[in-house]
Amino acid sequence: MNELKRGDFFGTHYQKLNFEEFTITDTEYTHHKVDWHFHENPYFTYLLQGKLYEANKKEEYYLEPGSLLFHNWQDSHHNIKPKDYTRGFHIEFNSDWFLKHNISSMDFEGSLNLKNPIIKNLMNKVFIETKINDNQSQLSIELLMIDIFDKIKTQETDKQIKKPEWVKKTQEILLETETNYTLDLLSKELNIHPVHLSREFHRYFGTTFGQYIRRLKLNKAITLISSNKLSMTEICYKCGFYDQSHFISTFKQIYKITPSNFNKKSNNVKNIQL
Repeated sequence: MNELKRGDFFGTHYQKLNFEEFTITDTEYTHHKVDWHFHENPYFTYLLQGKLYEANKKEEYYLEPGSLLFHNWQDSHHNIKPKDYTRGFHIEFNSDWFLKHNISSMDFEGSLNLKNPIIKNLMNKVFIETKINDNQSQLSIELLMIDIFDKIKTQETDKQIKKPEWVKKTQEILLETETNYTLDLLSKELNIHPVHLSREFHRYFGTTFGQYIRRLKLNKAITLISSNKLSMTEICYKCGFYDQSHFISTFKQIYKITPSNFNKKSNNVKNIQL
């Protein structure tokens, strides 16, 4: 079985940042089919554009823009890509990075399909930081990654805790549907009083209902901007913002950059110097 060394992925790298203990790549996938292989180090794949089928020995994933996977080291898998343009963002760590930050990679077994919007929000910040790529970027990325691993560990631990049935149903509703849910609409669907839902939401989701919905909207916006197919006005309304001013101010508040500037940095990849 083929082993890929640090920084190796099947495609063309538009950007490759080599730090001492981790490597980041922005890659166009060029292979229609990739046979069984594994990577030397643990890494994240964040699909930016296109679609991808991926399978390991336990699970299979049909990935679309915005899908985020974590693979632990030597986790074997294979891929099939449609003919469409497909682009992925990767962060790969060597063992020294985990030791340096007192993180055990063995806490994250196999492959994880990460749907938590808070984790994706942090990964978006990492992606933006790679496009800024100044003297502070390495430290900023490391701090964000520590936060991501902390939230993944909490998420995996929480799976062992018995939760009310409405928590699972809420996750399914908010993560799998396109409806722009309000607290009242969700409470009616769950048959739970909105005051109780609002009070209990933070306990199970790690943030308020409003912040959770806001991150879902912004994560969707990041994906649509990266696809470079829609205007900012179309993206604004497709993500549930009531006007462009609100969209721009919310985006900038979270990501410290305007949607237009992010668009320029994200979609100018072929002009990035490797």
